[in-house]
Amino acid sequence: MQKWLRVLASVLVLLLLTTSAYAGGEEFARGDKLDGALGKAFTQASRAHKVPVEILVAVAYAETHFDDHGGQPSVSNGYGVMHLVDNPGNQSLNEAARHASIPAEKIKTDPGSNVRAAAALLAAYARELNGGKLPESTADWFDAVAKYSGLADRPGQKAYAEQVYTFINQGIDATAGPEELRLEPRSIQPNMASYAGDVSIMSTDYGPALWAPANSGNYTAANRESDYNINYVIIHVTQGSYSGAISWFQNASANVSAHYVIRSSDGQVTQSVREKDIAWHAGNWTYNTQSIGIEHEGYVSNCSWFTDAMYRSSAALTRSVALKYNIPMDRSHIIGHNEVPGATHTDPGSCWNWTYYMQLVTQSSTWSTIIDNNNTSRVTASANWGVSTYSSQRYGADYFYANPLLSSDPVSYQVNIPATASYDIYMWYPANSGYNASTPVIIHQANSTNTGTTAVTTYVNQQTNGGKWVLLGTYRLLAGDRTLIQVSRWTSSAGYVIADAFKIVRK
Repeated sequence: MQKWLRVLASVLVLLLLTTSAYAGGEEFARGDKLDGALGKAFTQASRAHKVPVEILVAVAYAETHFDDHGGQPSVSNGYGVMHLVDNPGNQSLNEAARHASIPAEKIKTDPGSNVRAAAALLAAYARELNGGKLPESTADWFDAVAKYSGLADRPGQKAYAEQVYTFINQGIDATAGPEELRLEPRSIQPNMASYAGDVSIMSTDYGPALWAPANSGNYTAANRESDYNINYVIIHVTQGSYSGAISWFQNASANVSAHYVIRSSDGQVTQSVREKDIAWHAGNWTYNTQSIGIEHEGYVSNCSWFTDAMYRSSAALTRSVALKYNIPMDRSHIIGHNEVPGATHTDPGSCWNWTYYMQLVTQSSTWSTIIDNNNTSRVTASANWGVSTYSSQRYGADYFYANPLLSSDPVSYQVNIPATASYDIYMWYPANSGYNASTPVIIHQANSTNTGTTAVTTYVNQQTNGGKWVLLGTYRLLAGDRTLIQVSRWTSSAGYVIADAFKIVRK
């Protein structure tokens, strides 16, 4: 009897470990890693306020990439990993303090309090928008997330919430200082019924851009190029989130604006000031009158914000502007905010890769290399990995395959990187419905001081997108010859794990 009681107790413990953070919500995924101080703050806040943990984690990632900047505010006066804001047009910090019964000053500087307050605010929004009740599933939190954006326009709110759910579906694996936070991919289709009739307004100056106008008190109406010639493109970094920057431009007390804002994750562009008008972005009236200002989501001190999608989208915009106004595509006319005479700002900062950016603007070439699995001098695998020629989608003669296992046992790819810089990493693999939907790929990127490397993991669905180069992301890589990429077997998903070829392209 005692034996059976012990077995029953073990089963109950297992059930508790895999139970949702709130009644009726999504379950914690088996591979989630939320066991550090910040991870525990997310899970505790989730349970306390019955907000799905994946919502809290994804909102924090969208807002700050889990960086609280030591309690210092963003440009729009937002605080903490959840970017709770205190300005005349957005009082989410004080609202959250009231709902959570936590002093606002503590929310600014204590990460756990910041997360708990944001959870309380999201729960309050959800009840307000759902007849006084909390939503029954994660899919139904869309409206509350949209309101959390702080944006005045509904298309912008919708786009913000869509991005949060994209992060949930793709999964998140990032760091907060020494702490790793991992959210396994979920398959959640958000309920956007309340936004079904809304149509995004597009820019009339630049076709791909959304239109979210700045407050009329934050720029000068003009008729360029009749009254002023446009001679420059000026590159900025928001020192905050994409939605936060747009919201700040819409705030009558901001006294700042830019013509365009670009999102980090996917390069989405929003225009806030017409090109004919003078945005207040450069801190120098002469340069304001003669320039187009482009803000980029992120912080100058955190290189993770500067993705390939952002670079490519921004470069396409800059090239369009340069061709339209006959601006020379060189570094004398495409400049950083820090290069404006009299500037006190440092953006875009040392993380910004000017070499790669100008190559994209001018459409010139750059360094790249491909390493295939059959390069035995550069690629190593244990005997547990088989070699297959089964799929015609393979790169080269064959590819490695292995069953998943809760142990790393990786295929390791050694690459000689010519210079410390940002690089795009692409993966090639054959796809099959019997292959793994969550294959871990470990990238050894440069650490924050460029003195060594730190490992980051991305998860690839090898059931789709086979037989072509799939972009994994943009990484700052350390110069030298070392193990750069590893394909691991450590995944709870079923199906063969595939290791074929990788391409590295300098930005």
